[in-house]
Amino acid sequence: MNKTRKLETLEGVVRSAKGAKSLTVSVPMIVKHPKYAKYLHRDRVFHVHDESNEAREGDRVAICQCRPISKTKHWRLVKVVKRGESI
Repeated sequence: MNKTRKLETLEGVVRSAKGAKSLTVSVPMIVKHPKYAKYLHRDRVFHVHDESNEAREGDRVAICQCRPISKTKHWRLVKVVKRGESI
């Protein structure tokens, strides 16, 4: 039986690209405070597998879930949406 499941896809900014084939991507989230009902801006950080080392710091990237690649890497790079500005 071949079931297709929809994988979660997120978009964020590369914070670090120092590891070999690894990225750290920050994804902004808006959460509602349970008591005060105020909306707060938070960031979630994901460790992402980048097979071809194409993304650099500051790039906006799309990532999706995958099988566990290491202890902390459970996401892989789908594409670079927008290149960051080089300094």
